[in-house]
Amino acid sequence: MSITGNVKQIICINWGTKYGPKYINRLYGMVARNISPPFTLTCFTDHSSGIRSEVNAVPLPPLDFDLPLTKKGIWPKCRVWNEQLADLTGPVLFLDLDLVITSNLDSFFEYGDPEDVILARNPSNPLERLGQTSVYRFPVGKLLPLLENFAKSPLDIAEKYKYEQRYVTNCAPGGIKFWPKNWVLHFRQKCRRSFPLNYFKVSKLHKNAKIVIFPGDLNPQDAIDGRYHEEEAVMSPKEHILAGLRGQRPRSLSAHLRHFILPTPWVERFWKE
Repeated sequence: MSITGNVKQIICINWGTKYGPKYINRLYGMVARNISPPFTLTCFTDHSSGIRSEVNAVPLPPLDFDLPLTKKGIWPKCRVWNEQLADLTGPVLFLDLDLVITSNLDSFFEYGDPEDVILARNPSNPLERLGQTSVYRFPVGKLLPLLENFAKSPLDIAEKYKYEQRYVTNCAPGGIKFWPKNWVLHFRQKCRRSFPLNYFKVSKLHKNAKIVIFPGDLNPQDAIDGRYHEEEAVMSPKEHILAGLRGQRPRSLSAHLRHFILPTPWVERFWKE
């Protein structure tokens, strides 16, 4: 039995034009194929046109302060810390729009206690106990103290913690827990091949992975195409090496060689509506 009762509640958030209906509809499709019903997907958004009818598209939760402008962190996600989230109550599972679901999601609603705040592990800082809010579960309203404190001095908190996931990790009421190892994998950190294998082998998908997340520049479409960033050209291994040796690269030669990836068919297989 799911800890949320009969209905598994999933939420996401969309603002601006970076993602939009294609990502939201694709997320719904991936969820629907990988979960035991009943479930709901509620999307908090500033633009609901084009979103498939099965998604509960509702306005962004209100804020009574201005979000800080910083070079780091995605602070608009703080809206889901509100006391009320549409008509939802109890635990909700937050999913980023640019992740890839590769296996059944039921365990995310069975793991731990209903009052727990559970995050994915962030492997980018191995010496720091840091969570990743690309995939995290919390009871509606439990993170309100984070929002209230943030509202008092948004810029100071943003500059202190850099990323909202560090703020959640360090300040969530009652502390946080992590999903079991390998449930949620960071594509760049855990799936990409190391140099020189990246020129010969496709990025790997671990057998126990349920979700693969794509923080940073490399997104699912880039993985499908075989490039590190959407602004870069798709090249064969030989073309990529020659471009690096000729200085036709936006980064150092060593970084250029390390960042090459072959097209990744398994991402394309899962990342669809």
